[in-house]
Amino acid sequence: MPQNQHPREQLATIMQRIYQSGLTTLSGGNLSILDAQGNIWITPAGGDKGQLTAVDMVCVRADGTCEGPHRPSSELPFHRAIYRRRPDLRAIAHAHPPASVAFSLAHQAPDTRILAETALVCGEVGYAPYALTGSQALGEVIAATFTQGHNSVILENHGLITAGETLLEAFRRLEALDFCARVLIRARTLLKAGAPAEIGTPDEACLHLMASLAPALPEYAPEPANGRELALRRQLAAIVRRACARELMNSFMGVASVRLDADSFLITPADQDRQALTAADMVLVRGGQHQAGKWPDRSVRLHQAIYTQHANISSVIIAQPVNVSAFAVTAQPFPTHTIPESYILLREIPRVAFATFYGEPEAVANLISPQTPVLLGENAGMLVTGRNLLQAFDRLEVAEFSARALVDTAVIGQLMPLGAAAIQELQAAFPL
Repeated sequence: MPQNQHPREQLATIMQRIYQSGLTTLSGGNLSILDAQGNIWITPAGGDKGQLTAVDMVCVRADGTCEGPHRPSSELPFHRAIYRRRPDLRAIAHAHPPASVAFSLAHQAPDTRILAETALVCGEVGYAPYALTGSQALGEVIAATFTQGHNSVILENHGLITAGETLLEAFRRLEALDFCARVLIRARTLLKAGAPAEIGTPDEACLHLMASLAPALPEYAPEPANGRELALRRQLAAIVRRACARELMNSFMGVASVRLDADSFLITPADQDRQALTAADMVLVRGGQHQAGKWPDRSVRLHQAIYTQHANISSVIIAQPVNVSAFAVTAQPFPTHTIPESYILLREIPRVAFATFYGEPEAVANLISPQTPVLLGENAGMLVTGRNLLQAFDRLEVAEFSARALVDTAVIGQLMPLGAAAIQELQAAFPL
């Protein structure tokens, strides 16, 4: 989302994404932006959140006067209070996603450290005690929690609020916080007992490793793209957007690459909104150098190591779907001896330690083989490979469907896997 868009357009765009993603209801939630003149642009009171347009947005001037076709959100007091107490924040997002609400009803805050990306996006989550919706008291309670340095806050028996320097940053924090809530619920379902101690988190050294990762590749100026490169750029952008639509990726997590030739590949860029990526955004990496003026994802060295060691692999995807992540944050094995499709596409799935997954690209590449096309990184997510982009995507999608079925099985009864004879039959019928 371009930051040079008018605040009205930004609010309409992000509210549509929040509603379409199932993070709020027709009447719930609100967004705001504080502009350089001290005006607060905010979503209106009431109205259909799924149908709001730029013309519906309200401007609350610094002197308190309002301009727009509607009344400002009834939650305006807490937006004002946060901006007053935290002048570094310029945008706020509030919603009532069911998973986050579940934590608020249990008077808990989700632990965002379960995955490195969510820890970096959200930071430590604050907790604000209950006060009447729309009241000055609620505004002061919430603002006081933000004053403690939190940028993401769970509201007791209410929902969540996130803030940032831009509306996209606030949205990413909202998305990441609710993502953590959903992963934790699925992980606790998987563990049955529900003890938080059984859910692992990376230590500070591991989080520092993740935060410090950078491509550190030299730049070069490539020649104009040929027809094959242009086609692969379009395919790569389309598959990432499709992954977002299928909830296999989101705005801040997920990376994909595709081989161009023996010495080069295309990869998604670092720190850009995955849902809005275009063919032109993809970064070309050739001979250990990346396209000038663009920055590849921080996992670029891992992709490079895989392509160097495996000539038969033409696509790599790393993603963190909710149900797959439930396995990544627990010590539970990811069994694939379940239905034929799962075993045929996924085979055996080794677990890789966090520090290895992010810090030792050659070691990770060594683990991949025709018998092990998929890896599960502890507190990191899933890495899938394929002969082409569609095969890699298919494996990711099947992995998430399989993980969801496995989590649901934990509620229904004991898992009854395929027997050894069935597996041998599948190996014979579908050799790698």
